[in-house]
Amino acid sequence: MNKSTTMIAIDLFSGGGGFTRGFIQGGIKVVCAVENSPPAIRTYSENFPDVFLFNKDVKKIHSKEIRGVIKDFGEELVVIGGPPCEAFSEVSVDRMKDPLDRLYKDERGRLVLEFIRITGDLNPKVFVMENVPAITDGDLRSALEYEFERVGFNIHFNLLEASKHGCPSRRRRIFISNVKIQLEPSKQITVWDAIKDLPEPGEYQDIPNHEYTPVSKKRRKRIHKLRWGQSLVRFRGSSGKTYTSWTRLHPFKPAPTVKGNSRFIHPFEDRLITVREQARLMGFPDEHVFLGSRDNQYEQVGEAVPPPLAKAIALYLRRCL
Repeated sequence: MNKSTTMIAIDLFSGGGGFTRGFIQGGIKVVCAVENSPPAIRTYSENFPDVFLFNKDVKKIHSKEIRGVIKDFGEELVVIGGPPCEAFSEVSVDRMKDPLDRLYKDERGRLVLEFIRITGDLNPKVFVMENVPAITDGDLRSALEYEFERVGFNIHFNLLEASKHGCPSRRRRIFISNVKIQLEPSKQITVWDAIKDLPEPGEYQDIPNHEYTPVSKKRRKRIHKLRWGQSLVRFRGSSGKTYTSWTRLHPFKPAPTVKGNSRFIHPFEDRLITVREQARLMGFPDEHVFLGSRDNQYEQVGEAVPPPLAKAIALYLRRCL
């Protein structure tokens, strides 16, 4: 690639736009996205009005439609996306027992095959697909190698930890790509580094998504007793491992993994953190607005690719290519 060439990206399964946000920050122009969740569509459209957004089920998208959008750009193409992880995640209580069934029989897991289909049709310079590490369980790793090879790509499984790349929360994810991604660690950011300058929540704040989340009086009494790192809620995932929610954040460490159903307690106050505080733990800038119900907003934050990690990947791709 010569120095005058600009890289453009297509974001499949764009959600609320974490991958897009990071790639734009990293200097790669995102020109097209695909999403079919109404709240996420509202959020994405609000934040990226210049990106052509297909409001459509990815299974019904023909690659010719995408080519029609990108044909006038002519630059080197990157395909990015994070297909839903529920079919593969150990947290999912309904995860299928056979790993291959998660990819080939679970309708959510089969969306990974749609990513592969579109990527093969478009034949980009590079692609990056994000998912949980458990997408490589059992025979899944070799199955993914086979499916990508069928459309012309040899792949690398890049295991990245978001807290090592500018994100104030721990998040280990697999980024499957046709290039090896090797990122240099950056300075670790703590919870308090991320949220300490925010004012008290309120409806009339200039900062979007920074309102109190209601909590019952009974729960507030229980919250008051929590020390840093302690949780109100415990549940078992499909693997038998115990997971937690409603955890009081330790101010001087990165936060635990932010998930769609995650709720965290403020380190010093007896309340849930706001959507904006949770977005800060994922590295979203304050100008990134989340729309939909409050639960929708938390879900969009928790299901995103952290923008700082996406930015680091984008900068790496620009350097190495």
